[in-house]
Amino acid sequence: MITRFKSPKLFSIGLVGLLCALVSNTCFAMSFEQAWLEVLEKNESLAANKASVARSEAMRDAAKDLYFPKVDLTGNYTRLEKPVSLDLKDLEPLASLDLSGLDPALGQILAPLLNLPTVTNFTEQDITTSSIRAIWPLYTGGRRGAAIDIAREQNIEAGKVLAMQQQAKFEDLAKVYFGVVLAAQVAETYKDVEDGLKKHQRNALKLEQQGQIAYVERLQADASFDKAKVDTKKALRNYEIAQLALNELVHSQHAVQPSTSLFTEEQIPELESFMSHTLNSYPGLAILDSKSEQAKKMVTIAKGSYMPEVYMFGNYDIYKGDSLAAKYAPDWMVGVGVSVPIIDNSGRSGKVLAANSTLVQIGYIRAQAERDLGLLVEKTYREAEQALEEYQGLESTLALSKENLRIRLKAFSQGLATSLDVVDAEMYQASVKTQRQSAAYHHVIALAKLTALSGEMAQFSQYYRFN
Repeated sequence: MITRFKSPKLFSIGLVGLLCALVSNTCFAMSFEQAWLEVLEKNESLAANKASVARSEAMRDAAKDLYFPKVDLTGNYTRLEKPVSLDLKDLEPLASLDLSGLDPALGQILAPLLNLPTVTNFTEQDITTSSIRAIWPLYTGGRRGAAIDIAREQNIEAGKVLAMQQQAKFEDLAKVYFGVVLAAQVAETYKDVEDGLKKHQRNALKLEQQGQIAYVERLQADASFDKAKVDTKKALRNYEIAQLALNELVHSQHAVQPSTSLFTEEQIPELESFMSHTLNSYPGLAILDSKSEQAKKMVTIAKGSYMPEVYMFGNYDIYKGDSLAAKYAPDWMVGVGVSVPIIDNSGRSGKVLAANSTLVQIGYIRAQAERDLGLLVEKTYREAEQALEEYQGLESTLALSKENLRIRLKAFSQGLATSLDVVDAEMYQASVKTQRQSAAYHHVIALAKLTALSGEMAQFSQYYRFN
């Protein structure tokens, strides 16, 4: 069963006009649901977290490319000390050739041949080449798959960070939004006190003129009325400040008047329901779970440094030049390579121990976070119950204060009570009203926090909607 404050509007028409004049030239109503949609759409910190999620999605997709080969187009220019060449005269058979022992006629025939150029350049001194090279890892000891899994978990973590930020903003909005509602109702209460003391001051003036009360009694009525006007102005200023905070939160250029009133929910769902939903869906726990998975993959990566790597490679020459070596060199080659780590200076064993320690640390942190979260849910639930009990318990006190004020006013008109008695009765009734409104406010904030913690923010509106 849902109970609401009796008056569906926050102020009289005159007071609404005054508040709008104080805050802005324009004032429009906004429900809590509308305000929440405005926060989701326009809040900069949420937008920043959404960008972080988009970034992590891009990094997750980029990590999948580790399964593909790496292909490069390369170009090289090399200058050698001298060309790579071969002089036939340096060959042993030709170097020791002696024509003096041959027949003179044959010597005359062979002699010109010995004067021919004997140097052959296999390469030029300046070498320019270009080629396409490819490397395709086939086995990396599990490191490639672990890196892809880490990118995926980081994307999940970014999404949970955004969800937790949204929960925090939901609580902030509830405090600010219903804080404006509370400030408005407190201002209305003080305005009622001011109106009541104004009537009392007029009655006191008439009774003084008729000689029924002393001059000091009329002064007491004047002073009380003046103080009530000061209190009303102070309450209006508090409302203005609260409304400015709401305007800033929903990014409104005009004064926002909340259209959702404070309420009380007598049939709060069971504590176990909030507890189970919170422990199963709270983003903070999911973040720790994601970090735990990342730590496990870091262990895999650290252990993978002990494993060999198997890869395919290939090269295709696009341009080799016009040298003799380039002419006879093959245009392409492919192969399979294996790299086995023997001695590594990266501290493999220490990294494995560090990754395992991180995994253990996250486990302890999660266990403590789960206990703290359970305590927070139960504490908030008890606060909601306590505020509801206070609100309901003050109902009879409010009725008593109204009757007491009626009696004091009647007694004063008959000369049986002092002006101070009437003022005390007015202030007592106002204090009871304010205390009851404050209890409703704390009840609403506790419910908003419970729904945020349990991830059921969409269900919050069910507490104040008419069936």
